Amino acid sequence: MLHQLVPKVAMIGFLVDPRHPVTETDINEAQGAAGALGHKLVVVKASTESEIDPAFTALAQQSITALFVNADPLFVVNFPKIVALAARHAMLTVSSWEGFVADGGLISYGTSINEANRQLGIYSGRVLKGARPGDLPVVQSTKFQLVINLKTAKELGLTVPASLLARADEVIE
Repeated sequence: MLHQLVPKVAMIGFLVDPRHPVTETDINEAQGAAGALGHKLVVVKASTESEIDPAFTALAQQSITALFVNADPLFVVNFPKIVALAARHAMLTVSSWEGFVADGGLISYGTSINEANRQLGIYSGRVLKGARPGDLPVVQSTKFQLVINLKTAKELGLTVPASLLARADEVIE
């Protein structure tokens, strides 16, 4: 989606928490995707709230204008701070957590948290009714949600392509 928004941007930032168990896998996959689309991925790491500001400073020093914020609890609880830093540095931001856009991020695309919570409730109910957790099938979310914040796009002077808007499950105006 970043490529659709800014196809001519050479470098895309990727904010990750090095303590997260799948960070290296995420970095490798993101580098592969960026490379396939002709972009260079600039990875910055933050494992505490106090490391988020320096991460943005490092991105700004490299003139990064597009940033993907990796899915991580540290970043979820700090979305307002991340959104404010992105606005200060005129960086468009994408994340996979839907609440990110409500806080002012540009785009989120990922598993629907409401759907995941619904599935959690179903599983919890089955366990409370006596089912053994080991006997329950593994279920993976199948509902993904694309949310776009047009107010943020306007503040960045960005026009969101109609093709992307048409795919959106929710558009914040």
